[in-house]
Amino acid sequence: MEEIKGTLYRIGDLARKAGVTTRTVRYYEDLGLLKTKDRTVGGQRVYTDMDLVYLMRIMQLKGYGLSLDEISRIVKLGFEDVSGEKRRYELMAQYQNLIEREKETIRNHEELLRQLKWNISQLQNSKDGFRRCPGPACDDCGIKDSCMICKVLEK
Repeated sequence: MEEIKGTLYRIGDLARKAGVTTRTVRYYEDLGLLKTKDRTVGGQRVYTDMDLVYLMRIMQLKGYGLSLDEISRIVKLGFEDVSGEKRRYELMAQYQNLIEREKETIRNHEELLRQLKWNISQLQNSKDGFRRCPGPACDDCGIKDSCMICKVLEK
């Protein structure tokens, strides 16, 4: 076995440091996401700081919403292209997709906030206890374009 520099971790230590279970570490090894080749004289797996970094990156990408298949594709690019350029470009593309998805989520939340604020103002100013919605007849409806009631009454 070649000499390994840096801190060495047993599977339980690595898992604890990364905030996952040992079962997760083994599962990622089975999927090829972690390539652990180092073993003690007794045959136990040992992990390096680099293994910990890879595991943390896998967890980060999972936290961003990437599937294990997507992560696996990114990891495999690192083995196919020693320059790292393919992986770098794939990660940039994935991050850009995530940014666009989050922007859409923000737009949806902003629309919901707008509707909720409008409903509060209607409740504060309602003379009839807000028992009915005038729907399309409401000239000053601030949410007519996205109001479900307006859409139903217009049909």
